Amino acid sequence: MAASKYVSDVKTIDQNNEVVFNFLSDFNNLGQYFNEYTLAQISQQIPNGSIDNFRSDADSCHFNISSLGEVGLRIVERETPKTLKISGDGKIPFEVYLWIQIIPVTPYQCKIRLTLHAELNMMMKMVAGKKLKDGINKLTDTLTLFPYR
Repeated sequence: MAASKYVSDVKTIDQNNEVVFNFLSDFNNLGQYFNEYTLAQISQQIPNGSIDNFRSDADSCHFNISSLGEVGLRIVERETPKTLKISGDGKIPFEVYLWIQIIPVTPYQCKIRLTLHAELNMMMKMVAGKKLKDGINKLTDTLTLFPYR
């Protein structure tokens, strides 16, 4: 298997980079947004699967995908206030690493970029590559919408 790299577009968030970093570096902050409605919307993007039972703590989040079982994400490194490194956790069928980079622009604005590294075999890359690229951009867009405080 070879490592595939998917880099999002750079997006702007109208908030201080430290505020954004502090919010994103605690998965408990994200838990409030993954309600039954949101999980149903995300489930529509997964062929033959649904997502439920989202739970989180400061360092990790876990949820069930009907076609896979329990999967999750875990923060493995925090470089305050500019980088979060996250790895897959649970029954993810391939190794995955997500880097969130936060760059200050002004005291009240920052830029964000996500980079996904996934260990995919050639078949998975052909099947899922475009979806992963689209997904990483959608995730970046979503992160610009949170009410950072």
